[in-house]
Amino acid sequence: MKVPYHHVDVFTGEPFAGNPAGVCLLERWLDDALLQAIAAETNLPATAFVANEGDERRLRWFAPAGELELCGHATLATGCVLLGDEDRERLDFTTRAGSLAVERDGDRLALDFPAMRPQDEHMPSIVADAIGVLPKELWEADGGRGLAVLSDVEQVRNLRADCAAIAALPFSALIVTAPGEDCDFVSRYFAPKHGIPEDFVTGSAHCVLTPYWSHRLRKQHLFARQLSSRGGELWVDDRGERVRIAGRCVRIADGTLTIR
Repeated sequence: MKVPYHHVDVFTGEPFAGNPAGVCLLERWLDDALLQAIAAETNLPATAFVANEGDERRLRWFAPAGELELCGHATLATGCVLLGDEDRERLDFTTRAGSLAVERDGDRLALDFPAMRPQDEHMPSIVADAIGVLPKELWEADGGRGLAVLSDVEQVRNLRADCAAIAALPFSALIVTAPGEDCDFVSRYFAPKHGIPEDFVTGSAHCVLTPYWSHRLRKQHLFARQLSSRGGELWVDDRGERVRIAGRCVRIADGTLTIR
């Protein structure tokens, strides 16, 4: 079996930066064990699988350790591949997280994703040992992600995360954020429960970050940086129940997977 396969760096305008994703274009769905094996073989933060089902395009994402409920950068990567090959302005996908879309935005592509607002406040001290600093605030958002708010950029950039301790926290993953200097806000994202100690640039984390910072800064349109080792840039909009998350993409490789 031959499967068209593409490698895309997302939320960056430069190759070998941002967050890498694999995109597999399927004629029909393969069994879940094979999808997981492919994701483990590519060993990228996420591999997207897309196949037509009647008039719909169904999209699924797998990390090396399991299937994901929501993944921004691999959705943008899929849009980059398909919009690059088709004369269209927008693509809609059916996913486990509902209907999602990718559309052209000048030299960027933009996601239409659900907002996940921070709802429950926790004692900041419960994450202090895991990240080596006491947050000013600690929230839990829809979907179970923790949001630790620090004082400044340097605290975010320089923190040394204990991934075993983060995995033991009562959150599905942990976002660490602070006000920006040359941007509106910065972040880092840790998801050891999904086999990703630190993600490079995380679209879905900005479903949480966008409503938080939009409310705090009283701005609808924001520019953000994720301070991982590869780094990334995102342009986000708070649209109430939805968020718009835009970024650049670079196609690194196009090829074929041979599965016997």
